[in-house]
Amino acid sequence: MADNRRVSVDRMADAIMDGLMEYAELAADVMKGCVKKAGNTVKKETQAGAPVRTGKYKKSWAVKRQRETSNTLEVVVHSRNRYQLTHLLEKGHAKRGGGRVRAVPHIAPAEEKGIRELEEGIKRGLSK
Repeated sequence: MADNRRVSVDRMADAIMDGLMEYAELAADVMKGCVKKAGNTVKKETQAGAPVRTGKYKKSWAVKRQRETSNTLEVVVHSRNRYQLTHLLEKGHAKRGGGRVRAVPHIAPAEEKGIRELEEGIKRGLSK
């Protein structure tokens, strides 16, 4: 009966390795899901805080997958065809005839919220 309870070192190492690989796959899936969600949050928050004149700038924001591997995902939130305006609107700028146009910070607050959401989502996902 004692022989049935013995495990060889090789089998134990394989079992531990299988468990670690399973956890790594789970962690990669959790992280990818959180990155996608955070990217969408940044886009929505940027659009919500963006200045509206014609609405084209506000609608121009998109989330793009930059690179994806089996265990990583990179996304970029950017303004399509309106990238020249982003810095000018976020930071303000000088007028031609003198004076300044006030800044409308809408990207930095959205980024901060996305970072917080990403961190909290990863913590929640990995603690399950």
